[in-house]
Amino acid sequence: MELLKRFRQGDPEAFEALFRQFQAEVYGWIVRIVRDPSAAEDLTIETFWRIHRARGRFDPGASFGAWARRIATNLAIDHLRRKRPELALPDNLAEPTSADSIVCRETRRQIAEAFRGLPLKLRAAATLSLIEEQSPKEIAEALGTSEGAVRVRVLRAVRLLRQQLKRVGVKR
Repeated sequence: MELLKRFRQGDPEAFEALFRQFQAEVYGWIVRIVRDPSAAEDLTIETFWRIHRARGRFDPGASFGAWARRIATNLAIDHLRRKRPELALPDNLAEPTSADSIVCRETRRQIAEAFRGLPLKLRAAATLSLIEEQSPKEIAEALGTSEGAVRVRVLRAVRLLRQQLKRVGVKR
């Protein structure tokens, strides 16, 4: 509690201690959302820059980790809004493939494309829940919403994914 009070008052040593304590957690949280380690590094730095600038609004009685995740999540979602989807070529492009692996690769591509087509709020909740297996409570704190809203977003995302995949002929 004392460290958080000092941080709010602008103590650089308190900020540095919090940075060291939470840097890995914030980076891990961001990389789960953006799926790009390089971008996650940049967004982690930006997150702590924003944390430092907003320190006067921080409540020392609240959870610093939850506050940091919320800021990180907002930055990650903003990054996804600005980023254009890139299609990476596989390393084994010249290698011969079997018909089954081609079907599997195409199915994975269609699933990834359908996932990228989700609205960002749904995509963030679905990524953190379905892929990263975060609890609804953790996701709710990061997204600044209720656990019920997280569950609804995940259900809506699954429903939309199923509809999209059914349209392109991917069966469960």
